[in-house]
Amino acid sequence: MSEELSTQPVVLTVEARAHGWRVDHYLSRLYPNYSRALFQKAIEQHAVQVNGLPVKSSRRLHVNDLLSVRLPALPDQSVAPEEHPLDVLFEDDHLVVINKAAGMITHPGKGHYTGTLAAALQFHFDRLSDVAGEDRPGIVHRLDRDTSGVIIVAKDNQVHHKLSEQFERREVRKQYVALAWGVVDRDSDWIETFIRVNPREREKMMACEPTVHGRPASTFFEVIERFYDFTWIRLFPKTGRTHQLRVHLKHLGHPIVADKLYGGRDELRRSYLAKRGSGKVSRFVPEAPAAPSGNSAEGVVDPADVLISRQALHAQMITFRHPVTNDTMSFEAPLPTDMARTLAALRETV
Repeated sequence: MSEELSTQPVVLTVEARAHGWRVDHYLSRLYPNYSRALFQKAIEQHAVQVNGLPVKSSRRLHVNDLLSVRLPALPDQSVAPEEHPLDVLFEDDHLVVINKAAGMITHPGKGHYTGTLAAALQFHFDRLSDVAGEDRPGIVHRLDRDTSGVIIVAKDNQVHHKLSEQFERREVRKQYVALAWGVVDRDSDWIETFIRVNPREREKMMACEPTVHGRPASTFFEVIERFYDFTWIRLFPKTGRTHQLRVHLKHLGHPIVADKLYGGRDELRRSYLAKRGSGKVSRFVPEAPAAPSGNSAEGVVDPADVLISRQALHAQMITFRHPVTNDTMSFEAPLPTDMARTLAALRETV
């Protein structure tokens, strides 16, 4: 490994947020494309130094420590540019704010290597940060594939670090809207749980009691509008756990409409609303079987009947401090067509 290390070290000054962190943990957070085990080996070979001296992996960092590290070369993992349209809400010399379309994966992952937001960003912008890895150019935070809405992109590493600090300190205010199954009885409340990977279904997360595997998750919600069997709801996540809002609404007993992973149905149809009838109390059963897949004996789907076929969750607004000017900025992504269509159909049914 020593032969593969760069001859020129990267020199960093430890910032306040990392005070008390282990040196291997800090480096693995800064450079996610490298494993923590790799950094531990580098530390053993004195390729990592703090204030000019070799250290152990367990060394706790202090503010303004001078960290020097020689990194091994990695295979080229850069994302090839792809020409996909982007809805740009804001752009300056330092960052971009995008309204991500539903169905677009944020960055490449297992089984999904093309058609990503990362590839589209590579095509549209000449300069992007690479602190999160070459396969995540400019990506400061992410949205699930089928969640639409506002997302921030950094153009350089300094801006990326400053934005990441705001997210880690929970200074970024995020506002989502969702359509949930059933009638939520409280007008507003906090959902406080721990969240962990579901041990039986690894692609899912689950709410749990405090355990060594769970991480605290907090969401404030307020009801915007109620329908006979649905609730239009606004969500403010305080933490940013994987699938947090989807898991929290499932935990509340009101999973998000058309969320197949957590709601038991993968779409909502006009014909289904007509069968429910207006003015009735909620009869929703979270794991109810999906509605019939067609409108005829042959199972042919009428596209006009489908209101929404992805989770009805939209990142509506984000508020943060500009990392260079320090101005408070807010951006709102318009409600996408499928969610607006679904709301209109629900209002017609009442």
